[in-house]
Amino acid sequence: MDEREKRLFCGGMIHHTMIVAFDNPIPASELDQYLKEFEELVTGSGLVESVAARHHIRVPGDDHAPVATASAILQLSLTDLDALNATFTMPGAVDLIKRWQGRHPYKVVWANHEPLA
Repeated sequence: MDEREKRLFCGGMIHHTMIVAFDNPIPASELDQYLKEFEELVTGSGLVESVAARHHIRVPGDDHAPVATASAILQLSLTDLDALNATFTMPGAVDLIKRWQGRHPYKVVWANHEPLA
């Protein structure tokens, strides 16, 4: 976060919303396992206040997505920017990513933001 963004961020709760897009469709049971492992990792880290994960709800318009269609969305709620920054180096994260990337390659985009409501 640059100095201008730090001035705009009023502090307090911050959300890290991730959109996960597997390169190829994976069985729902595999996606459930990925989400379960991710939730267990971040919950066990002690860095997050809460985590929510859901499957993407497919609609016909997804066939026209300009970039990729999501497989799932995950949202971490954190107390502050320090906690958010720490999630990028939490123990076990690299192993989880490598293991799942080896089985089912995927891409992730994310947005860091204050609560929307």
